[in-house]
Amino acid sequence: MKTAFAFIAALFFSASAQAQSAENIKKIETYLNNMQSMEAEFVQMSSNGGTAEGRLFIEKPNKIRMEYAAPTNVLIVGDGNYIVYNDTDLDQVTHIDYEDIPATLILAKDIKIDGKKIKVADFYQDSGTTSITLDYAEKGDLGPITLVFSNNPMELKQWKIVDPQSVEVTVSLYNIKKDGALDEKLFKFKDKKSSPKNYKKKR
Repeated sequence: MKTAFAFIAALFFSASAQAQSAENIKKIETYLNNMQSMEAEFVQMSSNGGTAEGRLFIEKPNKIRMEYAAPTNVLIVGDGNYIVYNDTDLDQVTHIDYEDIPATLILAKDIKIDGKKIKVADFYQDSGTTSITLDYAEKGDLGPITLVFSNNPMELKQWKIVDPQSVEVTVSLYNIKKDGALDEKLFKFKDKKSSPKNYKKKR
């Protein structure tokens, strides 16, 4: 009898945990879809020992600017069509497709974590934070992204990715300002060279 009771209890608590998890995943989806803009300071750390810091600007859909402070001296600008990686020390400009960068998930206008294009690879929650790892069904070489949120209030605090060289990169956000007006010039990059054509817009 005790064995039967334990089995039924296990089923109940398992179903309850799944329902709670689904509810929290929906809250994350809603948070990301409701966020229109963000300004924050960031600290970036890599598993190979690299560190950097700077300022982050996001405007949805699909616009991002990351200004790295010295001695890194890198500028990343995404205008919605393509992302520019500018190494100011080397005077080198590289154009990157949005679909090659997992972190651009947070810039999408309509995010659906429904197990189709985007699926949950891992989920963890404690009293203070919620962590979710998202993977892509048709990812090719694209790795997963882990998002970390504070619970009360709910706020994006960190993301983690693994780059093509298997280096884990963690970006932590501080002094966050949400949904403020941002100057459109932040998302424009002027280069003497012509911009590439026919770049796909991101997810």
